[in-house]
Amino acid sequence: MNCKNIDSQKFFDQINGLLDERSIRLVSAAASIGMGYGGVSQVAQCADISRPSIYAGIAELKSGVASEKLVQERQRRVGAGRKSVDKNNPMLLEKLENLVKPYEHGDPESPLRWTSRSLRNLSKAMKDAGFSVSHTTVGKLLEKLGYTLQSNKKSHEGKGSLDRDAQFEHINGAVKEFLEVNQPVISVDAKKKELIGEFKNNGREYHPTGNPKEVNVYDFINKDLGKATPYGIYDLCENEGFVNVGISRDTARFAVESIEKWWLTMGQKRYADAHSLFITADGGGSNGSRNRLWKRQLQDFADRHKLNVYVSHFPPGTSKWNKIEHRMFSAISMNWRGKPLTSLEVIVNLIANTTTENGLKINATLDTNEYKLGEKVLDEELSSLDILYHDFQPQWNYVIKHREM
Repeated sequence: MNCKNIDSQKFFDQINGLLDERSIRLVSAAASIGMGYGGVSQVAQCADISRPSIYAGIAELKSGVASEKLVQERQRRVGAGRKSVDKNNPMLLEKLENLVKPYEHGDPESPLRWTSRSLRNLSKAMKDAGFSVSHTTVGKLLEKLGYTLQSNKKSHEGKGSLDRDAQFEHINGAVKEFLEVNQPVISVDAKKKELIGEFKNNGREYHPTGNPKEVNVYDFINKDLGKATPYGIYDLCENEGFVNVGISRDTARFAVESIEKWWLTMGQKRYADAHSLFITADGGGSNGSRNRLWKRQLQDFADRHKLNVYVSHFPPGTSKWNKIEHRMFSAISMNWRGKPLTSLEVIVNLIANTTTENGLKINATLDTNEYKLGEKVLDEELSSLDILYHDFQPQWNYVIKHREM
């Protein structure tokens, strides 16, 4: 009987987080006895427990002492036990977080964060960087950093891609490069359309007991009031946002018009020496990677403001990782929860008064222009654009260079 044929590694991984220290010691001792010669060494390696602890467990098993008193007593004296590895090496936690951060998923403002990288892969990467730590220790250090192991959640929006993670790395690297040279980086997207009128809005707010705000029973659109279409721009460097609230359709022309409004009201003041702009966007919709009108309108924008516009799209099914979703749109939704969006003025004011503890500020404006669907861009128009496509995933990564007017 050995570690391999009973898959002891998997066995101890399963029980490590469920049993207390004494129970793990006794289980390890029993397993080592069952393995026979060499069992203590094998279990010590699989369970990440010291040999003296296993020998202590064996002695306890052989003595037959398992009284209530022992169970209730402390398992070790105050201050005893091995010191955490990060105590002797303060750089260890910093290195681990640097490895994990580009792969971080979910809301970065949430106290719960998680990683999709396996503990063994992280352990190997740490060893390659000169820090010899086991996968079990990596798990404990991740918990100390605020990461937890999460199961999958059914939220996939479409087909996956073999280059999904590589695209995340590409975007992360490009964002760092732009921020290092003080060039603007924005995350853009259209928020879902909102019904205007006395309609129920998810969430709750305080009212006098027994006197809730009354709204329409059915969510049938009010033809006189219509819908609002908020298009947002989030500045990753400044933690500032801009929302252009439209009353028409969400088209590529509307999307680029919103970006240009942000540039004229906020961007060019912040980045007076900017020669480039980096945009991260979803792969579909008005700012989609295959949208010809999106590219043509960006070319016009680049020409007018003499900017080289770099664009990276998130892969299909990953739009929720776009920073604007959890840095800005989630804050807006929290701010107007439980409030009927009775007018465009109410919507604009609620957006403009949205803040967070991290200092988020948002400007909002109303766009009363009419944007028509079905605007075509012919092949010759597309070929006239000054676009350079990246070698890696060119359909997702490209730069539109400004042309001399």
